Amino acid sequence: MIPTTRSWAMARALRHYSTAPITSVLIANRGEIALRVGRTASELGVRCTTIYTDPDAKSQHALSSPFAVNLGAANAYLDGERIISVAKEQGCQALHPGYGFLSENSAFAKRCVQEGLVFIGPPWEAIEAMGNKSRSKEIMINAGVPCIPGYHGTNQDPNYLLEEAKKIGFPVMVKAVKGGGGKGMRIAMNEEEFLGKLESAKSEGRNSFGDDEMLVEKYIRTPRHIEVQIFADKHGNAVALGERDCSLQRRHQKILEEAPAPNLDENIRQDLWGKARAAALAVKYEGAGTVEFIFDNDTNEFFFMEMNTRLQVEHPVTEEITGEDLVSWQFKVAAGELLPLTQDEIAQRIAERGWAIEARIYAENPNQNFMPDSGKLIHLRTPRLSDSVRIDAGFIEGDTVSSNYDGMIAKLIVSGTTREIAIRKLYLALQDYEVVGLSTNIEFLKKICKSPGFIKGDVETGYIQKNHDELFGLENTEPEIFAQAALGLLAKDATSTVTNGPHGASIGFGSKNQRQFTLLQSTDTEPKLIKVTVTQSGRNLFNIAVKGAGIDESYTNIICEPKTPSISTFFPHTRIESTIITDGDKITIFQQGRQTQLTLAKPSWYEKALGLKDVANSVLAPMPCKVLRNEVKEGDEVEKDQALVVIESMKMETVIRSPQRGKIAKLVHKEGDICKAGTVLVLFEEV
Repeated sequence: MIPTTRSWAMARALRHYSTAPITSVLIANRGEIALRVGRTASELGVRCTTIYTDPDAKSQHALSSPFAVNLGAANAYLDGERIISVAKEQGCQALHPGYGFLSENSAFAKRCVQEGLVFIGPPWEAIEAMGNKSRSKEIMINAGVPCIPGYHGTNQDPNYLLEEAKKIGFPVMVKAVKGGGGKGMRIAMNEEEFLGKLESAKSEGRNSFGDDEMLVEKYIRTPRHIEVQIFADKHGNAVALGERDCSLQRRHQKILEEAPAPNLDENIRQDLWGKARAAALAVKYEGAGTVEFIFDNDTNEFFFMEMNTRLQVEHPVTEEITGEDLVSWQFKVAAGELLPLTQDEIAQRIAERGWAIEARIYAENPNQNFMPDSGKLIHLRTPRLSDSVRIDAGFIEGDTVSSNYDGMIAKLIVSGTTREIAIRKLYLALQDYEVVGLSTNIEFLKKICKSPGFIKGDVETGYIQKNHDELFGLENTEPEIFAQAALGLLAKDATSTVTNGPHGASIGFGSKNQRQFTLLQSTDTEPKLIKVTVTQSGRNLFNIAVKGAGIDESYTNIICEPKTPSISTFFPHTRIESTIITDGDKITIFQQGRQTQLTLAKPSWYEKALGLKDVANSVLAPMPCKVLRNEVKEGDEVEKDQALVVIESMKMETVIRSPQRGKIAKLVHKEGDICKAGTVLVLFEEV
């Protein structure tokens, strides 16, 4: 029986229970979540010990505490015994696992308890029960929580699973039993592709979780991903802190989350909360957890998907709509305290506090199927923080986003009195977010904010694919952007001590001279080639001509004031401020809330002098990676878009496809090889 608000309130008033305050903690994680936990711990007067690996030696979380221990190898965040040993050596009373890594490892949680450490999370028995998707569904069915039809048995013969899929009816989803975070999941639309998708999911399951056991479930065609944040204490109390809609996804991974869920009937909302609390009580849960549901847009039915037995990446949106610090709640529950609020009090808070949306800022290229990226953050400018704009980040300018770990740079969280206001605030904040040094999804997130379907709340997990043309359409580039790029290059030359290069000597902002720049802009087909001629007629006074790719525009007597890395230019019709960041021949321009990337074309004589050659007959690694397998053999004839090589980077599998028809001359790397970005993977025979 779920405790009533009245009995719970009486228990809180009497306070007849024992607590053991936590005074020291080891944070067994990295990046923004380690910093997030550390902030709250410090506010509670808890001494923090952090851990890091060799690639993270100069990371912000490693530098955040005077008590920091190097674990060594990149994969050492998974070395549970070593981490427990460090915690004991450092005299830590408790251990906070964050999310990811060992946070949902029941054996690790059990070992913490055996070694006398307070594990700030649920009991290991609950983690074990919910960590196995097949067993968790049995528990949920017994607790009266609806589950999606599927096969959750132990027979893992591929042909047997295929027969089960036929019984369920296509399309189906195959998922790693111990999976999570979108890894180890594939959708098979028909019988013909089932075995291939099964093997791909099993491979990712082995690489990510060390287990390739699969379950097969009915795939709902228009699903929403709605999850309920729950909390339970050691005294049998459980609450739902509202729901979150996490339907905006790519590769089965969330990129935007919001609370409350839009366009959800109140009766359904309350039913979801009740079922989530029942799920928590069914496994004698303690601490923070998330019960995830698939919601069928066509029928308004919802089904239990899984329970994440940890704090979620998207917990900040719940904090915004409740006004509560969930990490603080974790510490209090672990110390034996009662939950700080009753269900009625939480419901009242949510009714009063409006809407919150979180956008994940990822190092990835949306135009290349969201392929992960890595590299140094050579320029980073973030939106101004306020009561309604929050950033949880693990990096600052100059840091390197490593290919060894997840590519999330930061989380941008905004809140507003209504959903419409929150969306507008998110868009404005994204316009002020500047990142250079690697690809990000920021421009894509801006398009989401302007997408009519999203604004109306008509969301589902297939939203990005169904609105592909709208979300990936190219925007026109105004001629002023090219003019500003040229002026920015001049400003950079004027402040540089280096005047040699393929584009001629610098002229500064105080002399009279002329320069021409050839700029390239990538498109879906051929790159646009734009020539910009800049004539300086006086100090900070210029005439500019922009020609090429359908543009023929001239500006006379414009005043440009350099403020490196920004410039302020007075055109005849407007004043424009731009930030121009260069990285070799790459130029990134931030102007009027939009990012544009250009390349400064090298003169042909310069390419010849350097011996630069055409690499059209090769396929390169797009990022640092590990080769998992080659899908073709030398001598094979391949078609455009045919799978060539499967690589792994940031724990994600990526299929490298052929850019052309042709014959494979050489497979440069074998399974298990580690490759740098730009390494040749496949060579074609020259035609």
